Amino acid sequence: MNNRRPQTRIQRKNTKAILDAALEVFSQFGFRGSTLDQIASAAGLSKPNLLYYFPSKEAIHVALLSELMDTWLDPLREMTAEGDPIVEILAYVQRKLDMSRDYPRQSRLFANEIIQGAPRMEDAIKGDLKILVDEKAALISRWIEEGKLAKVDPYHLIFSIWSLTQHYADFEVQVDWVLDEKSATAHADASTYLKTLFTRLLTP
Repeated sequence: MNNRRPQTRIQRKNTKAILDAALEVFSQFGFRGSTLDQIASAAGLSKPNLLYYFPSKEAIHVALLSELMDTWLDPLREMTAEGDPIVEILAYVQRKLDMSRDYPRQSRLFANEIIQGAPRMEDAIKGDLKILVDEKAALISRWIEEGKLAKVDPYHLIFSIWSLTQHYADFEVQVDWVLDEKSATAHADASTYLKTLFTRLLTP
C-alpha cells in the first residue's frame, strides 16, 4: 500500500472499503479461492484502483491478518494473576465466545489461514501468540500447584477453549440449521453450557 504520505479522506475510505470487502471474500472463499477481481467488485472499485492501494492479494491478506492478531490475543491478555482462577478462566471463555458472535468473519479468516498451514502467520504464531500462551499456561500451572484448580493440561485447556468457542463462528451455518428455532438463543445457551462445563472441569 502507498504509505509515502498521509492518506486523504478518500484514500482512507477506499482502504477501509478494500479491507472490509477482502474480509468478506477471504472469509467465504479462503485465500486460494479469492481473487482481486472479487475483492475489487465487492469494494466498488476497479481492479487498477485497488492495486493503487495494495500491490497484491497477499498484501491485502497480510494487512487483515496483522490487524486480526492483536484482536485475537486481547481476550487472553486480560486473564490476570490477581483474580480468582476459575473466574478468570470463565471470563476468558466468555470473551472468546463473544468474539465468535461479534467477529465471525474474522474467525473464519483466521481458521482458513491455519488450515492452509499459516504461511502468512508463521512468525506471529511462533512469536507473539506462543509467548502469550506460554505465559498464561505457566499461570494456570501455578494455580494448579496452589490447589486452586483441578489438574488439567494448561495448553490443552486453552486449545479446548478455542475450539469450543470458535466453533460458533467457523460453523455458524451448521449451528443455525441444527438448532433451527433455538438458534436465536444459541449464544446465551452456549454461554451457560460452557460455564457449567469448565466450572465442573476446573473445580478442585
